[in-house]
Amino acid sequence: MAVPIFEDFLYPFLEATSKKDMRVSEMRQYIVDYFNLTDEDCSLRTKSGNSTQVVDRLNWVRQYLRRAQMIDIPERGVYRITQRGKDYLASHTSLRKQDLMQFPEFASYATGATTPSPSTTINSDTQGVSEDMTPTEQLEQAYHSIIEDLAADLLQKTLEQTPYFFEHLVVDLLVKMGYGGSFANSAQVTQYVHDDGIDGIIYEDKLGLDNIYIQAKRYKLDNTVGKPQIQQFSGALDEQKATKGVFITTSSYSKEAKQYVEKLNKKIVLIDGQELARYMIEYNVGVSTKQVYEVKRIDSDYFDE
Repeated sequence: MAVPIFEDFLYPFLEATSKKDMRVSEMRQYIVDYFNLTDEDCSLRTKSGNSTQVVDRLNWVRQYLRRAQMIDIPERGVYRITQRGKDYLASHTSLRKQDLMQFPEFASYATGATTPSPSTTINSDTQGVSEDMTPTEQLEQAYHSIIEDLAADLLQKTLEQTPYFFEHLVVDLLVKMGYGGSFANSAQVTQYVHDDGIDGIIYEDKLGLDNIYIQAKRYKLDNTVGKPQIQQFSGALDEQKATKGVFITTSSYSKEAKQYVEKLNKKIVLIDGQELARYMIEYNVGVSTKQVYEVKRIDSDYFDE
């Protein structure tokens, strides 16, 4: 038999997590048994050949259910149902992408909206949105979705590392972004113990006349960095007689923290988890190129006589 379409995987995936926390291998076996897939079915590959159809579908189902906040990933490779997922199963016996659109978080993700809106609910025209797009617009939206999913996975992977690894990561990123790196030892992670609130330093010139000081905090995604923590970092900069600082976290910042840095007479840049993931993708830190698609156009010069 052919491997079922992507949407057919949604309900059994969610249902499986209602029984217990499911590991990746357990989920794959559950789906194989659920659809009675043969070894031949499981070996069928996507058009690009980079993955099997089963694994590709499972990966996207995981992302869709995470975006709809019906499951979460409490630790690497483990899927757990949320209360929203339990509530849905209590009153439904099927699940399609269209059903996920009732949740603002997923609707925002699926439509590419910048912020979730309660008015973004399911309607009869929702499925026709992509049909109204040009092929270029569809490609751009698909690319945006893939990048968003990659960013979410990057943050999850980063949270699984040690704080010391994270400090090295942010220094590597800033060097890739063009800060320091023009001479040997132009960037370093400070001593792990007694670092006086400074996790890394970028030396912008050999004499050390202009330095950038870094604070790196690997916090859970639902954590918020507040004004007091930024004040402490500002004080650490004062001790170094520094005027430039970068505070990077995997979580987010409070409104008060953002307002505070705007009033300082020194420059402190705040980078939250979403920005961190986007910069990592842009500057190829912790990611590699899987596939390149070239979009070509007519070369008018060639046809001019």
